[in-house]
Amino acid sequence: MMTVKILDVKELTKRFDTKIVLDNISFDVGKGVIFGLLGPNGAGKTTMIRIILDILRADHGDIAIFGRKFDDTLKARIGYLPEERGLYQKITVFECLKYFAELKEVKKSDDKIDFWLHKVDLYDYKRKKIEELSKGMQQKVQLVAAFIHNPELLILDEPFSGLDPLNTKLIKDILVDLKREGKSIILSTHQMDQVERMCDRILLINQGKRVLYGSLTEIKSNYKESVVVEYEGKLKRVEGVKKVNDYGKYAELSLEEDTDPQEILKKLVEIVGVRRFELKAPSLNEIFIEVVENA
Repeated sequence: MMTVKILDVKELTKRFDTKIVLDNISFDVGKGVIFGLLGPNGAGKTTMIRIILDILRADHGDIAIFGRKFDDTLKARIGYLPEERGLYQKITVFECLKYFAELKEVKKSDDKIDFWLHKVDLYDYKRKKIEELSKGMQQKVQLVAAFIHNPELLILDEPFSGLDPLNTKLIKDILVDLKREGKSIILSTHQMDQVERMCDRILLINQGKRVLYGSLTEIKSNYKESVVVEYEGKLKRVEGVKKVNDYGKYAELSLEEDTDPQEILKKLVEIVGVRRFELKAPSLNEIFIEVVENA
């Protein structure tokens, strides 16, 4: 069965003067998926988003959204949370969302505003001015503004910024529900733990280049498992181990490419009392750090 491509980016290149910000990047986003757009600061993520939304023009490449080039008729099908936050501080939460709903020509907007305010635990703040809200509350208002017109594609730049763990979980659960409804969601975020729990596929760009692309399973299969050991005694250097993170009675060992973990176990039991020994798949955060540091 062919996957429906909601977004299809081919050979995208963007320069600012002589600096190449995006270098021949291609990827696609299917229907009903959460897609992670990742990279360190300055990697080109926000530039990528602005080109997708026709805010900036690419120097080379093609972009198709819902199977065609971007035009004004597509705006109602896309929800966008920009990197730069901007809410009118002197008006109420309801007035703010009413304004955004009218921009998107939302019918029965009062009911939809109430629905979303209940959903993000802000209904009791409906008549409060934006300036009276905490940073996290304002973030949730901005997210509601992106959701209010029921878009098919959501592009969210750092959606968890300013949120405490409870509200991060709340928004994460909402995004997963939207995915189940068939929405496609692009997340640009630094929170690798959230990406690992939520995203079906990811794209990691660094210095304008595509360095990782695919499902988390595909990506992790290219990286060697580490060894976690809980021990008694004094841990010494072991041949075949390229890096040790030692926390006292617990250590994580990164192995050389051709090293057999069972050989490491044999060597360890000769040095220390091994209480626990297990293999651990690398986290996305560990892969991210390794890729960026070795670039």
